[in-house]
Amino acid sequence: MAKIHPTALIDPGAQVAEGIAVGPFAVIENDVSIGPECRIDAHAVVKRYSRLGRGNTIHEHAIIGGDPQDLSFKPCASYVTIGDDNVIREGVSIHRATREGAATSLGDGNFLMANAHVAHDCTLGNFVVLANSAALGGHVCVGDRAFISANAAVHQFCRIGRIAMISGLAGVNMDCLPFTLVTGAPARVVGLNRVGLQRAGVNAQEISALKRAYQLLFLSGMGTRDALAELASSPFALVREWSEFIAASTRGFARQRG
Repeated sequence: MAKIHPTALIDPGAQVAEGIAVGPFAVIENDVSIGPECRIDAHAVVKRYSRLGRGNTIHEHAIIGGDPQDLSFKPCASYVTIGDDNVIREGVSIHRATREGAATSLGDGNFLMANAHVAHDCTLGNFVVLANSAALGGHVCVGDRAFISANAAVHQFCRIGRIAMISGLAGVNMDCLPFTLVTGAPARVVGLNRVGLQRAGVNAQEISALKRAYQLLFLSGMGTRDALAELASSPFALVREWSEFIAASTRGFARQRG
């Protein structure tokens, strides 16, 4: 059975599954869907057009589905969609998309620490970590298992590749390659995210291949076009992923510092 505190405000138009817990003074608006085993803590707000899957925890004072901070926004039915088993800590804000039918989306198993911000039209994969007060601009795309450290800021339309790690206070204004460590303002690459790769189960042979690809791309003096051609022909899928990621970039990609 659902455990609803008597001071919580739940609109009759909200779809709330059995087995959820809603704390004191929490607010769940009309046209919201919340899956089973979710927990909505005290003073949290889940606004209209939000869709939550199973097993999510929304901590105190978090706001899910706020209007986008976009001067061109006109009221419409746009969404926030959140998968399963996400942890949204205190004061986090996640804004809905700017266009009719579009969604700001989070996958499964993400961990958003206190006061992090996810702007309109962002896409987060699975097992992403946003540390305290990390901020994503609009239309940012974050790959699986990326880690964005405290007080980092990511410019709108940038992409953060999977298993990338962005250091604290970084200012990201270009795409960040998968599997890399990125630091500074403006953010620049300083190496491979070896710890993240190992935790993700990437084997030593693949990590060695990425190391060679890193040296080719950043340290060999070879032109970018020629280096990308070499990466594209690699027998290792993770190396080819760099080539594909760069080919899809519209903002350019962060180069090595120094």
